[in-house]
Amino acid sequence: MSIVRAGMRHILALALMAASAAAVSPAFASSADFVRGLWPQAEARGVSRSAFEAAFSGYSYLPKVMELTRKQPEFTSTVQQYIDRRVTDAQAKKGQAMRAEWRQTLAGAQQRWGVQPEIVLAIWGMETNFGGFMGGENTIYALATLTEGGYRADFFRNELLTALRIISDGHVTPSRMVGSWAGAMGHTQFMPSSFMRYAVDYNGDGKKDIWNSVPDALGSTANYLHSFGWRPGETWGYEVKLPSGFDFSRARQLERAPLSQWQALGIQRVSGKAFPRPADVGRLYMPAGSAGPAFLLLPNFDVIKRYNNSDSYALAVGHLADRILGGGGFATPWPANDYALSKDQRAELQTLLGRAGYDVGTPDGVIGPRTRAAVIAYQTSKGLAPDGHVSGRLLDRLKR
Repeated sequence: MSIVRAGMRHILALALMAASAAAVSPAFASSADFVRGLWPQAEARGVSRSAFEAAFSGYSYLPKVMELTRKQPEFTSTVQQYIDRRVTDAQAKKGQAMRAEWRQTLAGAQQRWGVQPEIVLAIWGMETNFGGFMGGENTIYALATLTEGGYRADFFRNELLTALRIISDGHVTPSRMVGSWAGAMGHTQFMPSSFMRYAVDYNGDGKKDIWNSVPDALGSTANYLHSFGWRPGETWGYEVKLPSGFDFSRARQLERAPLSQWQALGIQRVSGKAFPRPADVGRLYMPAGSAGPAFLLLPNFDVIKRYNNSDSYALAVGHLADRILGGGGFATPWPANDYALSKDQRAELQTLLGRAGYDVGTPDGVIGPRTRAAVIAYQTSKGLAPDGHVSGRLLDRLKR
């Protein structure tokens, strides 16, 4: 999602809400006023009056939704912690069972859109535990509250109007349009705008029902990935091992390069197998630095990130897909006693580097090129692998 700047009225409302966590009040005089004011915009989008009234029947502003906009904690998990919580033996086994149950649907989706079943299944598993929990919020009520409350109002108003059109077009009833507090819906958590662009009626019943039809949900997910350039028959990436004395500076210069060039630097697959397509372009990813697993990521990895723009998410999806196919855990263990840094801890690390004579500028907790260069210089001076990785282990060492 892109951040959309709110109008001055909404900015004032946000300031007032931030001043008092206990008193959450909407930006409009009443919910009734908000709904009345929304109707002309909904009508212009082709929403029927009957669908509009049905969707807002019983609506009232939901303070709990607005509270969630201010209670999103800073993400401070390591990639290992993120994956360990989401890719388990139980998840892999459930994915394998779903693969058997929906084999025909998945095969048809692969034939039509070129996306392998295990990738579609992995996204389904990551998003809702294979439909186990699709979110408990009425999507119209949640999106209306976010809009009425002035939180990214332009963005969520558009999603709300789009959701109303989905109901008006007959794809789902208001009561069955459920999802997260932020409006992500159905088995694979589409926002309404994504639904409009990429949802498909896979089972041919005249509805694009990602809430109640698993075939529609899986087909829609495959279509989404296909639309962003999924390369059929290719994987997301490979776990690799680095040679002793690996040239990290050369790797930084390459950024993205054919696998044959990475191989020339001594990188090999942990399986010992050759790269099937040496001309494929990949980038080196070391989520725990040189002390942990390393990966060469291929174009399909970036397509997965169109679903959620996070390397951790995409790696978890790829790894779960491999586990569904029968693969095991990562070959290289994660470093022990590592932890992710909060913004304050990142600023502390910068301060310690500065005191040691390394130029980081003003400590601000943001790890940019200047800080990364200081980390590399520090690692080089201490005889450590100069991978530039910032972590709890590095902070602990600087504190000694």
